[in-house]
Amino acid sequence: MQGARYHAGMAEPPPDSEPDDDIAPGLRKVIHIDMDAFFASVEQRDDPALRGQPVAVGGDGPRGVVAAASYEARRYGVKSAMASVTARRLCPKLVFRRPRFDVYTAVSRQIREIFLDYTPHVEPLSLDEAYLDVTEDLKGIGSATRIAQLIRARIKAETALTASAGVSYNKFLAKLASDQNKPDGLCVIRPGQGAQFVAALPVRRFHGVGPRGAEKMAQLGIETGADLAAKDIDFLRRHFGSQADYLYRAARGIDLRRVKANRPRKSVGAERTFERDISAGSALRETLERIIGLTWERIERSGAQGRTVTLKLKHTDFTGLTRARSTAQPVASRAEFAAIAHALLDEVVPLAQPIRLMGLTLSHLDGEEDATPPPTGPDAQLSLL
Repeated sequence: MQGARYHAGMAEPPPDSEPDDDIAPGLRKVIHIDMDAFFASVEQRDDPALRGQPVAVGGDGPRGVVAAASYEARRYGVKSAMASVTARRLCPKLVFRRPRFDVYTAVSRQIREIFLDYTPHVEPLSLDEAYLDVTEDLKGIGSATRIAQLIRARIKAETALTASAGVSYNKFLAKLASDQNKPDGLCVIRPGQGAQFVAALPVRRFHGVGPRGAEKMAQLGIETGADLAAKDIDFLRRHFGSQADYLYRAARGIDLRRVKANRPRKSVGAERTFERDISAGSALRETLERIIGLTWERIERSGAQGRTVTLKLKHTDFTGLTRARSTAQPVASRAEFAAIAHALLDEVVPLAQPIRLMGLTLSHLDGEEDATPPPTGPDAQLSLL
């Protein structure tokens, strides 16, 4: 398949060949599929004038937020969750398009039907990515790598969009692999290669390790997977608390989670760590508006309906503060969501000390009786999912 690339120089089998099984017996065969710049690519597909142009999906107003950026825009430093005014400053020729979640959802369903033609074990993470467990070879194809090739080819033929794929023996490695050769790429991490592959990666590539987490690790002399693997579990528990076990396993390429079809979502949210701590009421409210926009876009993207809105704040000393409010019926609109969020902020302003992080979450989704709120401790941003 043209455009596909392989880790460690792996050659692509001819289309009509029957390659040997590429994952050892007894191990799972996991594929992670990630659509390339999904929202922006759909806009470029549907409007030929946008092809080859830097495109951002999101609001273009003074408080707008970029929900997705095309690869042409990313070359200028434009990325998702960035303020639209910042994106415009980085790329003056940036073309904005309002999100069309009904279209993205329809395309996502079309892609998911392709997945289900190869396995019933599909765990969607969002509209544009999913894990597939193809350990049971329903079609007798003979290779997880070949299944990934066929899926990518069908996505391109049936939707005119490209997808990247990672193939490995667990979810953690499959996701790392799908990021390795983007866009329109394929990467395979075979048994025996996981620890070596992870060792060479910067820790910021580990899913769930954000900028603050990577900064904290750098201060401790941890910049690569090899550096992390050199630390014992006691050291990790002292510095990273509840995330220590995950980090210890991840540094060794170990992940025991199974692919769970139709995994129930507990909450939808977004949070941001600030470059400078803030405490003024006006700055807090302006920041809250940006997080409202980002969170509501994620809510619409996921199709979630919930009844509990939670505001999370983290002080400069890493202590946390949360406020929540529930409604009798699911929150019906962005305006209602925003009104609740501002009411929660008004409950705690003025603040006793500046904050370094703010987040919003919608939970109690789809009849969940006890939705789990997001973690609020100092290591929350290191969470895996």
